[in-house]
Amino acid sequence: MRHGFAVVLVLAAACGGGSSTTGDDVVDVDAPVAVARGFQVVSPDIAIAPGVEITQCYYFTTPNTEPMAIKGWKSDMTPGSHHMIMFMTDTQQMPDGTVTPGDCGLQSGTSIATWTYAAQMPTAAIQLPSDDGTGKPLAQEIPAHAHAYFQMHYLNATDQTIMAHVTLDAEALDAGAPYTPTAAYVTYNPNLSIPAGATGLEIPQTCDVPAGAKFWLMSTHAHKQAVRTVVRDGDASGQVVFESTDWEHPGAALFMTPSTFYSFTAPSTKTVGLNSLTFACTYDNPSNRTIEDGNSAATDEMCMASGYYFPATHPRFCFNGFLFP
Repeated sequence: MRHGFAVVLVLAAACGGGSSTTGDDVVDVDAPVAVARGFQVVSPDIAIAPGVEITQCYYFTTPNTEPMAIKGWKSDMTPGSHHMIMFMTDTQQMPDGTVTPGDCGLQSGTSIATWTYAAQMPTAAIQLPSDDGTGKPLAQEIPAHAHAYFQMHYLNATDQTIMAHVTLDAEALDAGAPYTPTAAYVTYNPNLSIPAGATGLEIPQTCDVPAGAKFWLMSTHAHKQAVRTVVRDGDASGQVVFESTDWEHPGAALFMTPSTFYSFTAPSTKTVGLNSLTFACTYDNPSNRTIEDGNSAATDEMCMASGYYFPATHPRFCFNGFLFP
């Protein structure tokens, strides 16, 4: 597994009950940080030299002493932070407090990191849907003392060294409250090759979706050569579920109530009994070199679709068209 699974799921405004698309990554940012039940994690300050673009990884154990069903997240990033992602792992990959540069070891032996929350705005927050259709709220399950890390991408565009860190607040349901589990669904297409001088080049890929899955949020992630991103139902001629022409802040399609939850309907061509989605990115390449898949927002490209689905027992990843686990 590679850094490409570090999806930047853009968190968008969740007001009202219908489907919407917005470029605003912030939801109710004035909500108080202190919550009746939950936890907070703060990464240490990291010095980022002028002009440096780097990924740093901060390893920790969540401070909750009992399992929690998280109904809302809020994050704050200091200037210079391009995006952050919280991953959970089933074993401790590094001692708590460790900060390392690099790809964060998204797969280490038999331990696979699972994407949990991400943001790419200085302040972002989201409240999960409060009704799954049976009156129960949706929530993400965080075990007691869960092993986790932040993957933090920094870009210091100034001529001064900056000190950067991330603060993440998790708001939980009351202990014992009923809920329906929800989790991330992430796709990644590693087969990107955009020839020099190309314009309007669309690169699609199709993925299975979990049986019976309902989605309440769908978005995309790409880099600066992308002029359009889209998620469709099934094959390339299917219904458009989400699209954006802003690669840096694509926004999200929201389906926040039982009457608007989205289910993909096009039958899969790979797995009998499952349905499918197609995600695609369209690129212009004004440079004199071929641009391929990679981690740098300035010189490489990515193409991803991402969202939340339920009911869910764990996050699901579709890599190169194949869904696992």
